Amino acid sequence: MRPFFRSAARGLRAALAIAVVATGLGHALPAAAEVKVGVSDWPGWVAWYVAEQKGFFKKHGADVKLVWFANYTDSISALSSGQLDANSQTWSDTLGPLAKGLPLKAILVNDNSAGNDALLVSPKIKSFAELKGKSVALEQYSISHFVLATALAKNGMKPSDVKITNLSAGDAAAAFMAGRVDAAVVWNPWIDQITRSGKGRALFTSKDMPGLVPDLLVAQEKAIATKRKDLVGMIKAWMDTEKFIREQPAEAARIMSKVVSLKPEEYQVFMPGTRFFDAAANQAALAGSGPESLATVAPTIASFLLQHKLIDGKPDAAKGIDASLLAEALK
Repeated sequence: MRPFFRSAARGLRAALAIAVVATGLGHALPAAAEVKVGVSDWPGWVAWYVAEQKGFFKKHGADVKLVWFANYTDSISALSSGQLDANSQTWSDTLGPLAKGLPLKAILVNDNSAGNDALLVSPKIKSFAELKGKSVALEQYSISHFVLATALAKNGMKPSDVKITNLSAGDAAAAFMAGRVDAAVVWNPWIDQITRSGKGRALFTSKDMPGLVPDLLVAQEKAIATKRKDLVGMIKAWMDTEKFIREQPAEAARIMSKVVSLKPEEYQVFMPGTRFFDAAANQAALAGSGPESLATVAPTIASFLLQHKLIDGKPDAAKGIDASLLAEALK
């Protein structure tokens, strides 16, 4: 699954490597007549294939080429090195390049994780107080680690109050199911599998931390200057896509599941925990100052990254947001 320094093995350090990445790109630089956009495996980004297949890009005059990346971190490096015009990536994975001074701008919020990441505990643990001193399996420095740190902070605790066991997400889920740890922080489909088994329940999910796990469309400043019409058209296409997913979820899931080689019913697991952002939510995230604003959540995310030495220097979040294309698309 995806992002937000989600996997330590495919972590932020690798994601911030400013190298020329040939994987998934061949040797071609962005073509002058099209917007080359990186896409990876996450519902808010796989949804771009709904826009493509339903003709929303063509409807709004956007010449877009979607480039699939099996390895998410390769797409971040490809954008940073200029091999993509835009990329599907998280806010956290954008703050690192911004701290380095790279000319990138978040121009659209596709979604927020709203339940697809969770702290699962055994039925005997009824509260955060009862979690103290217990073992928690998770991928260190991943989204799961960030979710745990946020959950504990919101409940007057800190990571040192629990015993962290560093395991990959799949291994963390298996260890929890086998009773070798008291809790685990994982994402879907493991959340669904564990809760349906009756062996665990969610004590805290990403729905309880609104705005802190945003998934974006991030563009090179050069592309904004030279291919603005196409990027604005792409944003218009997203609004049609979000409406289509909301009104025809079964058909949307069918299209999206095929992209990642799953059955439509298997893909349905990911949909409830993904809050797809419409026009109003995008305005609040890009131009607002509320809890889901990118500017508002940036210091919290940057603090975690800096604490664990995952980025160098403090990023200027304001420099990494451009709400003008959204405003133009919504005129």
